[in-house]
Amino acid sequence: MAALHPLIRLMRPHQWLKNVFVFAGLMFSQAWNNGPLVSRVLYAFLAFCCFSSLVYILNDWRDRAADAQHPSKRLRPLASGVVSPRQALILATVLLLTGVGLAWGSRALLLILTLYVVLNLAYSWRLKHVPVVDVSIIASGFMLRLLAGTVAVGIPPSRWLLLTGLFIALFLGFSKRKAETFHEPEQQRAVLEHYPPALLDTYIAATMTATVITYGLYATSIEALQQHGERLVYTVPVVVFGLLRYAYQVHRGRGEDVSRDLLRDPWILAAGIAWLALFLGSRFWR
Repeated sequence: MAALHPLIRLMRPHQWLKNVFVFAGLMFSQAWNNGPLVSRVLYAFLAFCCFSSLVYILNDWRDRAADAQHPSKRLRPLASGVVSPRQALILATVLLLTGVGLAWGSRALLLILTLYVVLNLAYSWRLKHVPVVDVSIIASGFMLRLLAGTVAVGIPPSRWLLLTGLFIALFLGFSKRKAETFHEPEQQRAVLEHYPPALLDTYIAATMTATVITYGLYATSIEALQQHGERLVYTVPVVVFGLLRYAYQVHRGRGEDVSRDLLRDPWILAAGIAWLALFLGSRFWR
């Protein structure tokens, strides 16, 4: 039986940071005093953690032979042989059953999770080689997380919040591709042949600009002013700073793993803390 630590590594829990998008609807609706609603969102988050780990395990299981020949991927639990294919599939089954159990009370959530798995498997097995489609699927994963935390639990989604989520997801996706261009040529994804550096820079600039515009429109909307007061407007410069700092890191080749790179940069962390302080302060500074 494999040791516990390799099995945990196989699930890639650091990637669960992406699943905090599930909490966006709860935060922006200021419904955190509604106990049953908070519980439903928490179950949706945990279900997404199970399903996202499930997808990573299936991908590693499929690619284990190729990963064993890769300079860095050969250290992954399956590729290195620390975890056997059978053990990986057993863990995947446990995660599937656990995730379904957590989402069982909501047909909408089950549908969203199913769509998430189908899109990600299609991405990993074929569509990751199709330019723009690859990043669009990455972005769809973030959008499905937003929908899981709104529609699936009964929170009406804000159109500006959904648009902001879409554009920031596209920004992160194209930033990931840009960071991957810093690899040695033999380690780069095949799809990067179809992404000239200037085109990636254009995509990053366009999606970052769209994120700033849509978030600014949301922060100044009547809906946001009624719910959060004017303090939400003051978070706009913080968001702009965070995006610019992340773009800086990307152009140094450090934006490939969003979850890890966001946590490694103290300035991005500081921006996140400042945003949270201003956002929570909006409850008391109306």
